[in-house]
Amino acid sequence: MTTNLSSRIDTPTNISLSSSGAVSDSLEYKTVSVFLVLLVCGVGIVGNIMVVLVVLTTRHMRTPTNCYLVSLAIADLTVLVAAGLPNVSDSLTGTWIYGHAGCLGITYLQYLGINVSSCSITAFTVERYIAICHPMKAQTVCTVSRAKRIIAGVWIFTCVYCMLWFFLVDIQVGPDGHVQCGYKVKRDLYLPIYLIDFAIFYVTPLLVAIVLYALIARVLYLSPLPPHADASATTLRRSCRDSSEAARTGRQARPKSAVSSRKQVTKMLAVVVILFALLWMPYRTLVLINSFVSAPYLDSWFLLFCRTCIYANSAINPVIYNAMSQKFRSAFRGLYSCQRLEGNQRTPSMLLSGVGTIRDQRPVQQQDAGADTERRATLRTSSDLRKLNGSKDQETATVNGIRQSDHHTDTGFAVGFEQGPEEPLAAGDDDEHRREAADGGNKLQEMT
Repeated sequence: MTTNLSSRIDTPTNISLSSSGAVSDSLEYKTVSVFLVLLVCGVGIVGNIMVVLVVLTTRHMRTPTNCYLVSLAIADLTVLVAAGLPNVSDSLTGTWIYGHAGCLGITYLQYLGINVSSCSITAFTVERYIAICHPMKAQTVCTVSRAKRIIAGVWIFTCVYCMLWFFLVDIQVGPDGHVQCGYKVKRDLYLPIYLIDFAIFYVTPLLVAIVLYALIARVLYLSPLPPHADASATTLRRSCRDSSEAARTGRQARPKSAVSSRKQVTKMLAVVVILFALLWMPYRTLVLINSFVSAPYLDSWFLLFCRTCIYANSAINPVIYNAMSQKFRSAFRGLYSCQRLEGNQRTPSMLLSGVGTIRDQRPVQQQDAGADTERRATLRTSSDLRKLNGSKDQETATVNGIRQSDHHTDTGFAVGFEQGPEEPLAAGDDDEHRREAADGGNKLQEMT
């Protein structure tokens, strides 16, 4: 949006920081402005949508920290859609085309997205501090359900707080006939509101982040071992689980301690906070200065730079996740290739091994059944042999090299099987078994 033309000197500029004049009306300025805004907003909208999708559709990505990152992504989407896209039409036409309702609604959504992003950054900073510096407490405090409740509370509080902007902006018509959406209140009324907003949603999150990340760094980088025994146990369980998974999948395990994993996540979130501070500093500083000086500084190119920094802050977070987080990088790659992400389905090797196991069960069962039938037939044959050669004594077994103990063992095993119920023979099987028994008896007589 643009400033109120009738009271630009008395009130600070709005989020979109638009200005009128010869420079902003030039073709060069419009071309550069539209190109930068569309490029940054396009990348940011696609990236933040991917963040939301990978966390919602991937089971192992649903962690308390990632819940706050989803809230941050939705807030950034709100800023890009509500502040970036209307600014494109404003730069092309030079006038406000969304009417009075659009002026109120778009301003409300702009500040809603900005304030929710600040609160989300503070929330995941506190969550990281508890998880690393107080791991015992984190087991009950840092949970997904609690993170969802905190996020819901942040959005409700910010939605109510930002309703104040419905009474601060309105449509204004300038002397040249251009319609603009800007502030309708004087500086004396607006300045306290802006200073409160500046302190709550910019200064306070940065101070909290500086203190907590300093404490986190002391624990991670100055402590050689995890500060609590449960961290070691967690590391041991993870290493055992990784070893078992590596043995099952046939790949070599790459042990990674919990401390190094926490360092990686903490570095990524610290970069998010640092970029939030740096990219919002030009706009915050400009508005703070313009709130006290009599003639606000409204250079068109500098305003374009401030506006681009705001949009870049909302667009760069997915790039940071992809560059600094292996899990997000893998999830983005899986989402890009239109495949189900890890955790929602088995890997192809596991599926093939499962199919092979199912296929092999039937032949194994058939082989076992055939072996059992052959064993029973052998036992029946040995029984018939004993009946036909009842006159033979144990010397036959001695001549054939069979020890007395082995003979008793084999006989006992056979008798034990014969005492059980036998399956009835088929009609033609009786004669066949008798012939086999007779042949066996003849061979035995020849050997003796």
